[in-house]
Amino acid sequence: MSENRTNGLRRGVRVAGVGAAAAVAMGLLSTGAANADTFVPLPDGQKASPAGVTITRNGEHALISPSLASNGAGRVVWVSGNAIADVTVTPEGEVGPNNGATNAPGTNNSSTHGASQLSTGYIVGCQVSIASDAISAGVSGGVSLSGGSLGGSVGLNLGPGDVKFVQIDSKDILKPGTYSVEYQDAEIEIQGCAGYAQARAYTVVEIIGDHHSKTTLYGQPFSIG
Repeated sequence: MSENRTNGLRRGVRVAGVGAAAAVAMGLLSTGAANADTFVPLPDGQKASPAGVTITRNGEHALISPSLASNGAGRVVWVSGNAIADVTVTPEGEVGPNNGATNAPGTNNSSTHGASQLSTGYIVGCQVSIASDAISAGVSGGVSLSGGSLGGSVGLNLGPGDVKFVQIDSKDILKPGTYSVEYQDAEIEIQGCAGYAQARAYTVVEIIGDHHSKTTLYGQPFSIG
């Protein structure tokens, strides 16, 4: 969709952000040098696990704009997509304290809190290729949208080599079924990154119980310069 979005008319979820790499088609949504919005379509994905979980992501895309700070180290991107989890087996959990310190979510994309859960968001890095080795290295410093999934906002200060998980939204899974998280124009803004920045989506489903499992679907990395 090639519509210009002005600052006052941007709607939906806001996050903070991102991006780099991967050869993807990009279309300019507005003409004009430094003020052009860039539309980045991203491919659908699916992953099934032996634990009876199938994760699907579709409709993902990003709209990249220069930061209003105009300092050369800021980037803004609005991301949209739909994450779906088909769960055939899960114990009936009860929502309880988070597994992190002081009842906070765990680091990285881990957030089990007494019930199985679907969560989705973005991995954001500065001058780092967000490949499998970077993810498996165990990146800490996860943050989530303030104000919930609608109208929330989070700002990231990233230096060279920094990587963080930004959770957009989550949904508890209390019984088998199909669960989804849809987000539209979630704003991701990064400050402090003078080099290139990169991001990629993640969706994770954690199943509690004696046969604990964690299934993660990663998206394609993309760049905002």
